[in-house]
Amino acid sequence: GARVVAICDAEYPVLLRESPEPPPVLFARGRPLGDGPVVAVVGSRRASRAGLETARVVAAGLARAGVVVVSGFAHGVDAAAHAAALDERGETWGVLGCGVDVPYPAAHDRLRARILAGGALLSELPPGTQPEAWHFPVRNRIIAGCARVVVVVEAAPRSGSLITARCAAEAGRDVAAVPGPVLGDLCAGTNALLKDGAILVRDAADVLRELPDEDLRRLRVAPDSPGAAARPPDD
Repeated sequence: GARVVAICDAEYPVLLRESPEPPPVLFARGRPLGDGPVVAVVGSRRASRAGLETARVVAAGLARAGVVVVSGFAHGVDAAAHAAALDERGETWGVLGCGVDVPYPAAHDRLRARILAGGALLSELPPGTQPEAWHFPVRNRIIAGCARVVVVVEAAPRSGSLITARCAAEAGRDVAAVPGPVLGDLCAGTNALLKDGAILVRDAADVLRELPDEDLRRLRVAPDSPGAAARPPDD
């Protein structure tokens, strides 16, 4: 069920086409790629409970507003963001470090089926390509290239999510981060991004306010509406 989306095709993501190193072709499975505003939500594979809940709240608010949520289909924050977008009947894209027909990660069979029904799986690697460690840092440029804003939720100092943030900065895209505890390494990467000038994110509304007018006009929910600004309850 895979299809080829060439860089000259109308379905090819517009922002990715304008990024520094766009792949000439994408292999895609699932629904046709929509043309709504795109925001990336990425973060730690070993996220804390609070990090997972924050990823869900941010991604859900973005999806309700009509934003396409793109992430890397990994465990942790990525999976939480994809699932939350789908729960809101929003569109989500998973960018893989393997072929779109390869069942990896194996534990994501249900999530994979949900994305194929309500979004798309993308890869620059031909079908049948097995995952290799070096594939994932390289694919991060695609996540960043598709998005207007890259939101990082929990990242250790050497996290792959920081590679995505760097790719976004190099492509002239906005980088945003969720603040976290200063003790320990789990949020050291996100806190460092904030120290260097990243946009502070507490909820989806903080992200939506950063979108340009051309994207705001296509939203279903205004940036300052209660639906966009919903936050998890205090413990």
